[in-house]
Amino acid sequence: MRILAIESSGRCASAALLSDGLIKAEYTLDTGLTHSETLLPLTDKLLTAVGGEAPEVIAVSAGPGSFTGLRIGAAMVKGLADGWKAGVIPVPTLEALAYRYYGYEGLICPIMDARRGQVYGGVYRFDEEKGLVCVKDGGAYELRELINFINGLGEKTVFLGDGTDRYKELLQEELKIRCEIAPAHKRYQSAACVAVYADEAGEKAVIPATAFVPEYMRQSQAERERAEKNG
Repeated sequence: MRILAIESSGRCASAALLSDGLIKAEYTLDTGLTHSETLLPLTDKLLTAVGGEAPEVIAVSAGPGSFTGLRIGAAMVKGLADGWKAGVIPVPTLEALAYRYYGYEGLICPIMDARRGQVYGGVYRFDEEKGLVCVKDGGAYELRELINFINGLGEKTVFLGDGTDRYKELLQEELKIRCEIAPAHKRYQSAACVAVYADEAGEKAVIPATAFVPEYMRQSQAERERAEKNG
C-alpha cells in the first residue's frame, strides 16, 4: 500500500509517506506555529518531493492527544481522503508512540501530558510472534497509578512522550525498577511510526473517511467547564 500518514496529536506536526513497506519521506515541524498553519503545507511539500502521486490510504494518529490538534488532523484527513477517494486507517496514538521502540526487550510506557494532574498512557511490549502486545490499556491515568503498576511488574521499562518532560523527577523518584527515559530523537510522536503501524494493520483496518472519529478519551476543557456551569 501507498500510505500517507498524518500525526497532529502533540506539539509536532508530522507527515510521512510509506510505499511498498518503506518510508519514502518524513517531514516534522515544531516551530511554535499551530497545526492549522503548518500541517497542510508540510504535507503538500512532502508529496511534491516524492512525486505527487496520491496515496491509496491515509493513516492518521487517532488520539488521545491535543483536542485541537486531533480535530485539525481529522478535518484535513477527511478532506484529502474525499478528494483522493482514499480510505483511512485510524492509529492509536499511544501504540504508534510505542513503535518508536519496536523490538525493545522490556516494557514500553508512552505518557502524554493530559493536564489536570493526569497523563494519557499505557504499557506495552513487543513479542516476536504477536508484535505489539498491550499490557495495560491506553487511557487517562494519574501518573502514580502507572508507576505503581510498573513497579509491580518489576521489569525494565522505557518511558517516552511529552509527559516525561513534565514528570521526569517524579519518575526518577518513585520508580523502583530499572528504567530509562527516551532521548529527544525517540521521545515524541512520529508520522513514520503511524505509517508503519498502519502498514502492518493492513487493508482490513481501512475504514471510510466519513466513519473516522478521533479518540479523545475524555472531555475537552471547554466541555468540562460548560458541564460544571450547567451543574
